[in-house]
Order: sequence, then structure tokens, then C-alpha cells
Amino acid sequence: MGVHVIGVFQPKEGKAAELEREAKAHVPLLRELGLATDHPSTILRAPDGTLLEQFEWKDQAAIDTAHSHPAVLEMWGRYAECCEYKTLADLPNATAMFPEFELLGIF
Repeated sequence: MGVHVIGVFQPKEGKAAELEREAKAHVPLLRELGLATDHPSTILRAPDGTLLEQFEWKDQAAIDTAHSHPAVLEMWGRYAECCEYKTLADLPNATAMFPEFELLGIF
């Protein structure tokens, strides 16, 4: 069994479309590199525009490998240009009993 994670990404001003493109390409690249499983990944948008990306890493070793892999680091550099990394607790709707999100896709 892999390691399920939820990434939380708040787009920088004027960078929402760019962030969405990067998010849709993220897990396919990780899969191509053998770092993520084929378990479906989900991208959601919070009411404030923040994106949530749920996916499954192959294992802890894959996570460790990603942090030094040139292709992943390049992609994460593009993320840094278009978003701020956040936590679930940062979401304005995080305290709602059943927070609502817009589904952008299942990949």
C-alpha cells in the first residue's frame, strides 16, 4: 500500500490557470517516473480558489526520491512560481462540518 497525501496550493495573483495546468500534469509525471501509483488522483478547487490534490505515492522511498529527482524539482519550481503551499487548516471552509469543493478532475 502506498502513501496517500493531500496537497494544498493557493494560486498567486493571476496564476490560477497556470496552477491548474501544473496540477493536472503533476501525478502523470510522477507515475511516468515510477513514483506514484495508478490509484486515481483527484483535483478539487475550494471556494477561495485554492486547489487540493489527492494522490498516492508508491511508498516513502518514492517520496524521498522525488525530493532529489531533476524532473520533479523542475516541476515543483513551476509550482512555486504560481502558488503558495498551504495546509488543510488554512482553508477558509476547513471548519465546516462538510466543506464543499468543485471537482476539477479525476486522473
